[in-house]
Amino acid sequence: MTAVLSGRRTLVTAGASGIGLAIASAFDAAGAEVVVCDVDEAALARVRALRPAWGVLACDVSSRAQVDALFAAVSERYGGALDVLVNNAGIAGPTGAIETLAPEDWDRTVAVNLTGVFLVTRRAVPLLKAAQGGAIINISSAAGKFGFPMRTPYSATKFGVIGMTETLAMELGPDRIRVNAILPGVVAGERQDRVLAAKALANGIELDEQRRRAVARVSMRSMVEAEDIAQAAVFLASPAGRFVSGERLSVGGNVESLS
Repeated sequence: MTAVLSGRRTLVTAGASGIGLAIASAFDAAGAEVVVCDVDEAALARVRALRPAWGVLACDVSSRAQVDALFAAVSERYGGALDVLVNNAGIAGPTGAIETLAPEDWDRTVAVNLTGVFLVTRRAVPLLKAAQGGAIINISSAAGKFGFPMRTPYSATKFGVIGMTETLAMELGPDRIRVNAILPGVVAGERQDRVLAAKALANGIELDEQRRRAVARVSMRSMVEAEDIAQAAVFLASPAGRFVSGERLSVGGNVESLS
């Protein structure tokens, strides 16, 4: 994958930690120019120290004003054009039976996971058109493919990302802008640990049993790593993926169901 993204001007949302940082690092290793944004100031500070060549910006993607400010900076840095957008920002949302969920938690999950993708993409498309084509990679989830009991807001938004992906692939294809979604499965890391702990509590079982159940529904009986998602994103942005658009790429060892 060395230099397959040489000079590609890239923006990764929520790129200061987790899957986003893995994607940004893989793009950097493949020769891309990288800008990341995030809401986590501590994570942003660490990235600024470790990756001085990157653009590192604070942005809550659910805020129209902050997204506008982000794109003012991105446009200035990249000369009014963009080659790759990775819509990675998302939150886990609440866990629980639907009648117990607070409307405020629903609103926040939709605001980040779905409206955030809309707000960022609408500002990115003119820059992608200025570059005469490029790639949008949306991070959905296995929860955008299967129902996910006790995780209604999250699953609904991730299904929504799939709808946006397929629609925008059609809309933007004539402009040589490819749009695809990656559907991570059970990704090892701190975030997954928090999700599993919340699900174990809701189900009234021990964390180890919840973890066993999650992995048992994966054909390969294993979690995946953030780097696996990152390499899929590199492929989709690279010349090797130049005619891949409108697709849902699952990276999870074949998740069979969610519960």
